Amino acid sequence: MKILMIGPQGSGKSTQAKLLAQFLQVPKISTGDIFRKLSKENGEEARSVKDILGQGKLVDDETTAEIVKKRLQQSDTQNGFIFDGYPRNINQVKLFDPGFDKVIYLKTPKEELIRRLVSRSRADDTFEAINTRLDLYFTQTEPLLDYYRQKSSLVEVDGMGDINQIQDEIKKFI
Repeated sequence: MKILMIGPQGSGKSTQAKLLAQFLQVPKISTGDIFRKLSKENGEEARSVKDILGQGKLVDDETTAEIVKKRLQQSDTQNGFIFDGYPRNINQVKLFDPGFDKVIYLKTPKEELIRRLVSRSRADDTFEAINTRLDLYFTQTEPLLDYYRQKSSLVEVDGMGDINQIQDEIKKFI
């Protein structure tokens, strides 16, 4: 089964994706993990990703799509995978759509997201920075949610509550 776990920062998508991947015995894949691994390697693609990330920028959609395609050609994805946060916008879907069976959206109120993110105590998690990132996320992602809603693959799950309760709710849709 090919599943996309989607939700804003602080929604718990990485935690839920990891738990679901363990349950289904498929890999959890995130572009962040791919980029971190790639930045430790040599070669033209690795150098390019290192340069982009070193400047604090996002890897462009075209490069990301190509890297994701390569990752999904690896043998561990034959029985499915859980994608954590890719695609994050409509352009990325147009460049490469992995053909998800289910798209699980962890719907969480913005006030709760801010509370969770501020409590992490990271240097870049100021109230203003969090608000800016969340606004950007919602602007980019709303069209993506509509896209998957039209394809009848979107499932909305309440991101509030106990981690295990949320996981049980997700499993009902699988």
